[in-house]
Amino acid sequence: MAQQQEEHQQQQEWVDRDATHLVHPLHNPAAHASARVWTGGEGAYLIDADGNRFIDCLSGLWNNTAGNGRHELADAASKQMREMGFASGYTGSTNPRAIELAERLADVTYPNINHFYLTSGGGESTDSNIKMARYYWKVKGKPEKTKVISRIWGYHGVTFAAMCATGIAPYWGMFEPRIPGFVHIPSPYPYLYEAPEGAESQGIAAADELEKKILEEGPETVAMFIAEPVQGAGGVIVPQDDYFPRIREICDKYEVLLVSDEVITGFGRTGKMFGLEHWGVQPDLIQFAKAVTSGYFPLGGIGISDEIADVMNQSGSPWMHAYTYSSHPVGCAVALAMLDIIERESFLEQARTKGQRLLVKLKEALADHPHVGDVRGLGMMCGVEFVKDKANKTLFDAGEAIGPKIHNETVKRGMFSRVRGDVYCVAPPIVTDENTLDQIPEILADATRAVLG
Repeated sequence: MAQQQEEHQQQQEWVDRDATHLVHPLHNPAAHASARVWTGGEGAYLIDADGNRFIDCLSGLWNNTAGNGRHELADAASKQMREMGFASGYTGSTNPRAIELAERLADVTYPNINHFYLTSGGGESTDSNIKMARYYWKVKGKPEKTKVISRIWGYHGVTFAAMCATGIAPYWGMFEPRIPGFVHIPSPYPYLYEAPEGAESQGIAAADELEKKILEEGPETVAMFIAEPVQGAGGVIVPQDDYFPRIREICDKYEVLLVSDEVITGFGRTGKMFGLEHWGVQPDLIQFAKAVTSGYFPLGGIGISDEIADVMNQSGSPWMHAYTYSSHPVGCAVALAMLDIIERESFLEQARTKGQRLLVKLKEALADHPHVGDVRGLGMMCGVEFVKDKANKTLFDAGEAIGPKIHNETVKRGMFSRVRGDVYCVAPPIVTDENTLDQIPEILADATRAVLG
């Protein structure tokens, strides 16, 4: 007992020191007062300063697909740091690891994507694609094509332009007014989207929301449509099978670039290397981050179609966009080692088989509960949506904080994740063993009963 009190006192000391100097993402001192201080990790588990082990049910922030303790990634970083810690990636400079990474990416991405600009993460990648789209249309003689269409519940980061594309309203309020020229359409959201009467299908109707918005804004003004293959932070929303093929048709019809935000879905999370592969669709631009290094080093990037790259290279006009850490040699070395792990350990097959097992077990444990409206997923990303009235799909009032309460109960039971409102997100590392996977539905079901009976 004395040892436990001493360990808890040590964790509280860390939290107090943290509060004195650190400002956190989504900063909220009241919410942070009960923060966990993470001091270690093993595979799919996190360890706090008290020595407690928690299932890492969201792979950190969707990114740590290989789990903690991967010596291959640490060794790749260490080796590169000893050889050369940093060198500029600006025009006129390059390095072997960046060249090798671009070659490897060309081998694993969509066939039409063979050119890459590297960033430090997802938000930077969103901004880069917005600027790439504007640049492209100016070079093509259509400078009025600047608008960005995205979706409600879409998450594309919170740098300023990325925040304007993000379709989750709480991220906007404190920073209004947003940049003009960013508009949103409804999510395909199979559980809640209501197709008009007589629609060909729910998926086609949801995709046709894009055509309506393009016509409303004027096709001559719209530069790009950005979408996650599976909406992640917005609540793990898996689209209908006919949704993205129709989206591609609409983008082609109105000369709108299709940007696939693969920051969460890229590198195996859904059971394919990249998300739109599920529906046989090729985008014009992609963006990635997170799992490219399993979170061991901040690295992201955009992938550029051959057609856009040709226009860019023949324009004679420099693309005046740059980040200090573009093509960081250490990040690229870690990414190369991560690609080796993905291939060697068959991450795509693991995500498919384990993800199916996880989804089935979640449905078995939770689908019959009177307040569980939907259990959904694709590969190793699932969502459980809680509702007040199952028959009518009536949502709980936000003030009831059902999702956060259920999350708190899972934390008590040794599992840590995040919620979007009353949707509990489940996306553990791809390397999670089956015994641990099977504990996730059990813990979540137990936590649900504790809150909702």
